[in-house]
Amino acid sequence: MTWLSDTSLRIGGLTGLHLVDLHLRENAGCGDCPSPHLHVCHRPGNLNRAAAKIKPDWRVVDGVVCGGEVYRASPAMVSSYFTYMTTEYTAHAAGHGMLLIQLSGFRRGEPWSADAARGMLRRAGRRALLAGRITPKAFRHRFTSAVMDAAPDDPRVAQTAGNWSSARMVDEVYGHPDLHAPEFTAALRTVWGEEE
Repeated sequence: MTWLSDTSLRIGGLTGLHLVDLHLRENAGCGDCPSPHLHVCHRPGNLNRAAAKIKPDWRVVDGVVCGGEVYRASPAMVSSYFTYMTTEYTAHAAGHGMLLIQLSGFRRGEPWSADAARGMLRRAGRRALLAGRITPKAFRHRFTSAVMDAAPDDPRVAQTAGNWSSARMVDEVYGHPDLHAPEFTAALRTVWGEEE
């Protein structure tokens, strides 16, 4: 859930990740991003049929993945990765190289499908007694709204952070005024003729 909440990853991109797509250290050899990051690469032949929606070119150069959709990784993502790898993954890995795997049951070690991830979110929502259904898309939209709130004057920041195709679309959909901001109140008072 950390990986969904700290990025704008789509569920097919997340469940389609391979270990080689993760560059979770500074200045990785790909040269695509100086910070810890990951590459979402469209692979139509994934064992779990997970596929990235966006299909930018990517390649492997000297064993290093380059290109694809690049997402920066938060410190919490890096930490959760190492915890997962050292406590759960190595005990069940099946050698296919995909990141998310089934940890129990008769399919233990097989890659986790997008449907399995959605099911986990549904079950977590029910256990937490949430009224609505938790969807992966909700994380993507919440992340973009949070970035827009943090950088309100530049929708390009949210566009780049979320790998959205258009800053204009980001601004139109996620750009909203802070109803409690002094600037908002001042604008209304001016329009209403109540200037101080």
